[in-house]
Amino acid sequence: MTKRTYERDAVLIEIADDLENIVRDKREIWRANPSKAVRRQRRYKKRLLNELLKYDN
Repeated sequence: MTKRTYERDAVLIEIADDLENIVRDKREIWRANPSKAVRRQRRYKKRLLNELLKYDN
């Protein structure tokens, strides 16, 4: 099972493609349908991007 995505993982992002590789939904296979998994991925990505903006300042 893959590990969850946390805000502290934002330090691992150097280029935009890293965001796609880091964000993983640990429970993707248990979601009711694929659209809910995609929605969850967007939420994880948004959290990481907000954390990156904090580091930028």
